[in-house]
Amino acid sequence: MTAVPTAAIRMRAAVTTSRRGWRSIDPLSRAAVIVLAVIVLVTIVATLTGLTGSTSATVGGRFEGPSLAAPLGTDNLGRSLLPRLFQGIATTLVVSLVAVACAAVISVVLGMIAGYVGGAANEAVMRVVDVLYSFPALVLAILVSALIGPGRTAATISIVAITIPLMTRVVRLATRAVSERDFVISARISGVSTPRIFVRRLLPNISGTVAVQASYALSVAILVEGGLSFLGFGVQVPEASLGLLIQQGMLYMTLAPQLLVVPGVVLVVSILCINIIGDGLRDRFEPRETRSLT
Repeated sequence: MTAVPTAAIRMRAAVTTSRRGWRSIDPLSRAAVIVLAVIVLVTIVATLTGLTGSTSATVGGRFEGPSLAAPLGTDNLGRSLLPRLFQGIATTLVVSLVAVACAAVISVVLGMIAGYVGGAANEAVMRVVDVLYSFPALVLAILVSALIGPGRTAATISIVAITIPLMTRVVRLATRAVSERDFVISARISGVSTPRIFVRRLLPNISGTVAVQASYALSVAILVEGGLSFLGFGVQVPEASLGLLIQQGMLYMTLAPQLLVVPGVVLVVSILCINIIGDGLRDRFEPRETRSLT
């Protein structure tokens, strides 16, 4: 009898598990994942290959309708909207993803320290979080942009400052709940170092909560970046972002409504898909019977 290689068995098991996992996702979440994946993949391909044309080249007259040279029409300078749309999506996603990644790292560290160590560390972390949380999101973003100056850096720091408070609070609560479990208490009694407990005991058990909060933070990040760029405090020309495209399209909405409608629809659809995915992650990692009713 021929023995099946162990690697092949593991690969088949992994494929079977992934298929079961995909089928277990509800249809709405699956649709959201597919739509968001299509947007991201098409944007990556269009940005890297330049198949849609140059973002600065003039391809026709001002405010022309869709054509072979400009499938979505032209803007006020005669440039094709399609490559600028992909540039805007790429800019918005990159700024939002970088900001959320930074906020997630900071929030996880602060939340675990506050939830596990407690005492003065908890008070110090939570007071800083309360101060940031007291500012309305858009006001805080505008304040950061006014201090630093408009641009990508200001948008990134603004998103980090807005998303840290809520993520830190949730991570702190999750850490405190996990810290009271027997395996963490036994590790502490056994003399396991605090950093090792953080990495080997706490982080794997709060990763689901972090994933859920990061998905919601990403939708907030996209909205904040769009709002800042729309108000003139975010990404600046000659770059493009969804918020900046919406701002420019609003000025000519009666002459060329597609300049406003197309980036607006992409922004709304992206945020909607991310929120649906976040709801799916919450249902998977936080069953309803275990959620707090408060």
